[in-house]
Amino acid sequence: MESWLAMVGQLPTEDPSARMRALRTLEALGAGVLREGAYVLPDTPGNRAAFEALGTDIGASGGTVHVLHVTASSPGQDEAFKRLFDRSTRYEDLVKIVESLRIGFGHSDPAAIARVLLKQRRDFEAIAALDFFPTPAKAHAQQAIAAADEAIRQLYFSQAPTYVGPGEKLHGRTWATRKPLSADRLASAWLVRRFVDPEAKMLWLDERGAPPAGAIAFGYDGAHFAPSELRVTYEQIVAQLQLGAGGALAKIGNIVHFLEARGEAVPEAAGVQTVLQGAVRRARSDDELLAEAEKTFDLLYEAYDEPQQSGST
Repeated sequence: MESWLAMVGQLPTEDPSARMRALRTLEALGAGVLREGAYVLPDTPGNRAAFEALGTDIGASGGTVHVLHVTASSPGQDEAFKRLFDRSTRYEDLVKIVESLRIGFGHSDPAAIARVLLKQRRDFEAIAALDFFPTPAKAHAQQAIAAADEAIRQLYFSQAPTYVGPGEKLHGRTWATRKPLSADRLASAWLVRRFVDPEAKMLWLDERGAPPAGAIAFGYDGAHFAPSELRVTYEQIVAQLQLGAGGALAKIGNIVHFLEARGEAVPEAAGVQTVLQGAVRRARSDDELLAEAEKTFDLLYEAYDEPQQSGST
């Protein structure tokens, strides 16, 4: 059976704000409610430290609590404790929202749908962080989010141009660039796989290597998509394939441009450079390096693609 922590006592009564603070902390911890003034959590070092810190705060505010180590008296009671932490209903509510996004497919802007899905993904992470005893509902929610994400990606791809030149399709192709894999080449590969063709195969050529017949070359002089005096390769792909003149992709382009060609400073560039340099040191292959870089650019895109909150005046 599980080992449990119980917090038992009297919350502050003379200080309403302190009482509300304690209740909000208990909710944030995901504590199960046995009755008023009695709360339970699985016995872990983190939960023990949180309960003890909360007990100190409650005591300083005029309340009285005790943190106890308890064991269920029977398997039935143990299961009853676990049911206090059943997050199935919250997962099911989240799945309903995620699945309802399909109503907007073909009608709403994919970026707007992606923003809603991003919020649901963060809500899922918040629920999962307090899901001490996962049920199949968690896996179902994960699958729903993954399916919606893939569907949204397909919406982006269906709106992207499918030709480099007359009669030249982009989907189902090999894309080739040369080593070393700079920020521009990594960002360009991410851009292609996320917004042009999710099944694109990436080929890493030697410094002076030539692409095989039929491959789409990028990231070096003479390639289909090559850097110019004004644009790095990433910006060339965005412009030539009309992937978006502003917004998140443009902001990422500003970072990549600064890392490759300097120019106007971008505050986030130093952090991105540090992350990519770390990935270069850790990666055991070029494909593994791209996978790490894709995570970085995914996070940047999601952060930049969120609607800006207007400040109060």
